[in-house]
Amino acid sequence: MPGRDRFSLAHGPFMYGPFVYGTALGFACDLLLGDPRRGHPVAAFGRAAQAVERRLWRDHRGYGTLHTLVCAGGAVAGAGLLTRAARRHPAAEIALTAAVTWSVLGGTSLGREARAIGGALAAGDLEVARERLPHLCGRDPQALDAQQIARAVVESVAENTSDAVVGALVWGALAGVPGLVGFRAVNTLDAMVGHKSPRLRRFGWASARLDDVVGWPGARLTAALTVLAGPDPRGALRVARRDAARHPSPNAGPVEAAFAGALGVRLGGTLAYAGRVEHRPVLGGENRPVRTADIERAVRLSRRVSLLALGTALTARTVGSLFRKAGRNR
Repeated sequence: MPGRDRFSLAHGPFMYGPFVYGTALGFACDLLLGDPRRGHPVAAFGRAAQAVERRLWRDHRGYGTLHTLVCAGGAVAGAGLLTRAARRHPAAEIALTAAVTWSVLGGTSLGREARAIGGALAAGDLEVARERLPHLCGRDPQALDAQQIARAVVESVAENTSDAVVGALVWGALAGVPGLVGFRAVNTLDAMVGHKSPRLRRFGWASARLDDVVGWPGARLTAALTVLAGPDPRGALRVARRDAARHPSPNAGPVEAAFAGALGVRLGGTLAYAGRVEHRPVLGGENRPVRTADIERAVRLSRRVSLLALGTALTARTVGSLFRKAGRNR
């Protein structure tokens, strides 16, 4: 209808904007169903990125930068076109936002995998725990005992609360559906080519650095919400302030340190990745070692942080929309 703001169509059931409703619906789908079982869009993106990598790979940062631009830029452009096509119809925009949100979030699957490993450890079945650990993180499970596996799970739950939930919600609030898609695309590329193997050290440089940039706001919000939602706010704040910068990752550091303080456990130390050993600084050195029961505590904390992040993102998006609307009406 000419001359009318599209949100004037959205008074009543859509008064807060299609993005808010779509994001809430997509979050609920992830909460209830976990990741889509078939035809997962992130898996399809990964296959496409692998095909581009086969064509472009050179032991050179420039080619790696081109790979990142083609893959992440193409995903964002496609999301932008879909958003534009759905924009005239609030119900279509809600459906698109819900589908994309469900696809990019991974909080429920994260919790399920962590609990499965915790259950195997509680039952004394170390081999099953080792078999399942690669579903959660890239560490060498054969090099880990039960306590080290429990620590790896807690660290992965902490880091992926930011990567699989909070970071995506932040970019959704900032940039809508293209923000959701762009964040997940960059995060996926980092997981695929951003590690420091000899083959990918140069080629994956751009993906790793871009992931550091886009992950920065989500990691800080995750750490802040962990302080608010955790069982020991003072401990979380103390350890996050003191130890976050000691971690080699600028984004995993604040999150893992906040979880260590909130849960009263000690994280960090020696890690093994496919035969490569790393000696990382300890986070929360005054706390006790991780126990199997701490996996469940970490999953519950992750869920609380995720719910707070959803509320924060939707509130920020709504307030931003109201300010933009007020500016247009002046």
